[in-house]
Amino acid sequence: MTTYVALLYSIVLAPGRRVVMSDLRDMASDLGLANPRTLVATGNLVFEADSLIPELERDLEAAFAKKFGKHVDIIVRDAAGWMKLVAANPFAEEAKREPDQVAVRVMREPVTPDVVDRLRPYVAADEKLVTIDGDIWLHFSRSAGTSRLLGALTPKRAGGIGTSRNWNTVRRLGDMVAGL
Repeated sequence: MTTYVALLYSIVLAPGRRVVMSDLRDMASDLGLANPRTLVATGNLVFEADSLIPELERDLEAAFAKKFGKHVDIIVRDAAGWMKLVAANPFAEEAKREPDQVAVRVMREPVTPDVVDRLRPYVAADEKLVTIDGDIWLHFSRSAGTSRLLGALTPKRAGGIGTSRNWNTVRRLGDMVAGL
């Protein structure tokens, strides 16, 4: 079996109503996914399976819609792909100092070079943006919540379906898939 990471784009079902992580684990178990476990209450699922990524994404999205009554985009990476993403962090020094201000937008399909050009107008002078292996890495040198860049990461501008995670989450998911 292969270990996978699944990232849910949103776990907000309605105002004031979020997905409970035990319900997400139950949904994964019902799909036949082995050893489902979650990291924090923000839609991060780690599990084992003998399936291909496109099949897992399709099955997880369908099961989520059936169980929770709402479609949510779900991006799946295998453990090797996730560890490659962790190792690719272009802002390692910044991540040591300010791990909550370094993030990656994990993309379902690799972004094209024109994506950076579309996002560049939203990057403040004290922020950084790069793409590595088709994902978008960001360093917010002030509160991410006040950044224009964060709001600009729509599927249209960012080149497709993706979801962002800060360095703390990326690193901890790496620890989970590595068995630490």
